Amino acid sequence: MPSDVPADPPATLVAARSRDPYPYFAWLRRHAPAHVDRRPGRTAVWQISRYTDVRALLTDPRLSKDPDRVPGYVPGPAGLNRHLVHADGPDHTRLRALVNSAFVPRRIAMLEPFIAEVAERLLDQVEHRAHVDLIADFAAPLTFRMICAVLGVPDHLDTAATRSTLMSTITPAPAGHTAHAERRLCDLLDVLIAAKRTGKHAPSRVDLLGALVRAGDESGAMSEEELRSTAYLLLLVGHDTTMNLIGNGMLALLEHPGQAARLTSPEPGPGIVADAVEELLCYDSPVRDATFRCAAAAIELHGRTIREGEIVSLLIGSANRDEERFPEPDRLDLARRPTEHLAFGYGPHFCIGAALARLEGRIAFPLLLERLGPVQLAKPVEELTWRPTRVMRGLTALPLVRR
Repeated sequence: MPSDVPADPPATLVAARSRDPYPYFAWLRRHAPAHVDRRPGRTAVWQISRYTDVRALLTDPRLSKDPDRVPGYVPGPAGLNRHLVHADGPDHTRLRALVNSAFVPRRIAMLEPFIAEVAERLLDQVEHRAHVDLIADFAAPLTFRMICAVLGVPDHLDTAATRSTLMSTITPAPAGHTAHAERRLCDLLDVLIAAKRTGKHAPSRVDLLGALVRAGDESGAMSEEELRSTAYLLLLVGHDTTMNLIGNGMLALLEHPGQAARLTSPEPGPGIVADAVEELLCYDSPVRDATFRCAAAAIELHGRTIREGEIVSLLIGSANRDEERFPEPDRLDLARRPTEHLAFGYGPHFCIGAALARLEGRIAFPLLLERLGPVQLAKPVEELTWRPTRVMRGLTALPLVRR
């Protein structure tokens, strides 16, 4: 092997990265900041691990979001991929403009009483239980309820079964099971869109989906495929990202009780809580890898050449632990001043639901610590399982037991 080509990461780090990717990321940053995985018959995938490179490439026009540039690449559920995450230039600008208004901080702030009410009600249901799964009992239903409120999903579709169908489309499973989940989700979205057209199930809150339906019908601003795909995208990222934030964040707080105490002191104050949420976002980001990108032109990086058409994976989780950017990044410090972490991305594709995720985190963490009381993990942290998805980092369950 030529001396200028980095060796592959140690097999032990590769094997452990689904549970704990941070030693693997540290190896990449130190030894191979632009690491390529080339396998016969497959498109090369580059892993970019340093903060400076990841942030720069998040806005680099030489990277495209269009999966059609990679022959044979399948970006996700069939028929649900024509949305703003898989769009460049004018198409991305058009689609993002249609959904932006519902996610401006001022409108999201209006949901605060509703978020607090739902969170309290969920905790009422587990108040006397000795065992609690923080994901299934709290994080999943809370976050799904909130994105359903923003989209204007009627209550009879805001169910655990709908959540399960949604998550089944992104979790590796036998082909037949995944295809069935995708068909069921498409059917659900078509029913919901049809209800918006007839005026049934008029919601009392934001109703973003109703606005998108009207925009498509009245001005042709969205095709039917774009409409269904956008509804899918918003349901997914509005639910999955914040669910992971709450799960990953609570695990970090349980492992660092001294830090958690900052949020349980009398009236910690909105500034302290907001800073804590930013630290938790940076410490164990709910988004591990940035969403799909491929090279639209050759890119030189660290003496290597990313060729046109090759996939580029921007490792957000690694960038947020880069010791060149963040002092002592492996230490949780809720008193740390807010940093320019990349948990929600950067540039034109910055996560559209960031304001909603932050608000839910600011409400959820103090409330959980107060209402749950003294709890501990019901199993060793090494036995916790993480969902096997490429982009997101989230627990399948967070079992707790009262002390």
